Amino acid sequence: MGAIFQSLGRTITAGVVLLILIILLVGATTGSMIAINQAWSMFFTRWLHVLSGVMWIGLLWYFNFVQIPSMPKIPDEQKPAIGKVIAPTALFWFRWSSLATVITGVLLASMSGYIVQALMFSRPVLAIGIGMWLALVMAFNVWFIIWPNQKKALGIVPVEPAEKAAAARLAMLTSRFNTMLSIPMLFCMVAQQNGGL
Repeated sequence: MGAIFQSLGRTITAGVVLLILIILLVGATTGSMIAINQAWSMFFTRWLHVLSGVMWIGLLWYFNFVQIPSMPKIPDEQKPAIGKVIAPTALFWFRWSSLATVITGVLLASMSGYIVQALMFSRPVLAIGIGMWLALVMAFNVWFIIWPNQKKALGIVPVEPAEKAAAARLAMLTSRFNTMLSIPMLFCMVAQQNGGL
């Protein structure tokens, strides 16, 4: 069992196998197997959307609630471990999970037939439309403000010290802006299905 948890790949594979076993067990005990149809495809797309969204917002909140506030407390000789190893890896998953969240969200809205109404702020999909626009702004910020500036701040792209400091500050402020937007965005996403707006 320990070997499963010593590798992220094996851990993820075990999670998928466990999911399949649960689906098969529930299907066997209830007498109903999954019918792969449009409803199941929409459910599966929604699940992927939530999965990628959890990673995206989880990493956003990790940066803002853990990494940024902890940096002043870390001794200077230990900071390269964050800047050279942890932050680049976290930013990789941060960028790609934001893109996966947007793509699966667009797919889901298209499959549900409300993408145009949502993007035009029309009822009855007003809440999800607001959430979608907030998420699009946040994803834009990730790819076109945070990531280019983080590359400078982390030394991936060499720049002068003053530009490095300015880039770090802009990336941090934009990340804080996204954290602010994540609160109403998540509310709108949940509100659409639960009558919150």
